Amino acid sequence: MEAKNDLTKNSIIKTVITFSIPFLLANLIQALYGAADLMVIGWYCSAESVAAVSTGTQVTQIITSIVSGLTLGGTVLTGKYVGMKRDDEVKETISTNLTVFFIVGILLSFLLYIFASPVLKVLQTPEDSFLLATDYVRVCAIGVVFICGYNAISAILRGYGDSKSPLIFVAVAGVLNLIGDIILVKYFNMDVKGTALATIASQGISMFMAMAYLNKKDFIFKFKLSNFSINVKKLKELASVGIPISLQECMIRISFLYLTSVTNSLGVDSSAAVGIASKYDVFAMLPATSAANALAAIVAQNYGAGEFKRMNKALLTAILFALPFSMAFFLWAQISPQSMISVFTKDTQIIETGIPFFKTCSFDYIAVLFVFCLNGYLNGRSLTVFTMISSCFGALVLRIPLLYFLCKNVPHNLGIIGTAAPLVSAVMAVYTTIFVLYLINKKNPKYENTVKNTQLN
Repeated sequence: MEAKNDLTKNSIIKTVITFSIPFLLANLIQALYGAADLMVIGWYCSAESVAAVSTGTQVTQIITSIVSGLTLGGTVLTGKYVGMKRDDEVKETISTNLTVFFIVGILLSFLLYIFASPVLKVLQTPEDSFLLATDYVRVCAIGVVFICGYNAISAILRGYGDSKSPLIFVAVAGVLNLIGDIILVKYFNMDVKGTALATIASQGISMFMAMAYLNKKDFIFKFKLSNFSINVKKLKELASVGIPISLQECMIRISFLYLTSVTNSLGVDSSAAVGIASKYDVFAMLPATSAANALAAIVAQNYGAGEFKRMNKALLTAILFALPFSMAFFLWAQISPQSMISVFTKDTQIIETGIPFFKTCSFDYIAVLFVFCLNGYLNGRSLTVFTMISSCFGALVLRIPLLYFLCKNVPHNLGIIGTAAPLVSAVMAVYTTIFVLYLINKKNPKYENTVKNTQLN
């Protein structure tokens, strides 16, 4: 079996760029789901609704992060076996991955619906926004199975060397989501429920469109009931790679949820301002996230093929690819933060409150680029335990205690509170760089020799 796009051949610069750009565009459109919800609510509804959606999307994003982390394990393992040219292993990986994620999707939908209210209480959601936020999260919970399905299929395609098809699927869904937001909120006055309904409907369309498209193509896996099964060996492999990735994503989201919690206690204006900033975090970090996830797939295929020097060059190329995008967002936040905030709301109080926070937290756009790309490289090599420990350390030992200290001592200075994320990311970037350089310079690593021997056999 030949991968649709063999990531072990051709110029490494061309490979990284051509594979990363569709990845970036797909992630950009997917991020627009929550942003479109917030923009439409900001245009047509109250500040309480804006705060409700900004807090509610923080909850739904942690579910998306868990799912994305788990499915990235499917990308890494699919890519590895594609690089090894082992057709049966690829089919078993795909079958196990899809079966597990449909089950996980149903379970997460149920749990999110049941625990929506308690989670929002923990986040200290403003009283005026609490019921609205609960409505938003519970409606979104119904669509978690679609998030799981779409992400699982896309992860497999990317491991298989195809980053363009997922872009097409999510582009159609993104357009439908925006149209649905406007119709349900502006014309049917459904407020936050309307944005949530538009989101889950578009995600469902995206998933079913992907399944129908692949069934008509000469893809290695056909979507029929008899093909869905769980291979215990592959389940263990997926768990060993995917769970640590999912936990590291979860730790990052938990630290941001903690930020949401402490700023919610400062009132609606601070809550809305930080919620809007969190949307820009997603967009500003998209190039880094996309480059990192693309890098994981590229490294996985090259690792499986024994192309170790090539995967090391891919790391530097991915960083250089994402850096200009991250710099652009950083400069925008430094020069005109008010224009960034006004995209989501015209409320002058929210804009004034958010300006100092945007100016300091935007340094994280640069620092996190290095952390994400380094982690992507390590994930591609299946060294996910290190990235998991690193992310847990960064969130639980560094970021949350620092936020607690700052919020306790300067509770109304959002500018100083905004320095927590970039400071922690800088520390993480330093020690992760040291570890990666150690791996690159290490002679004759035992696991690399094992991969080479596997190729010969």
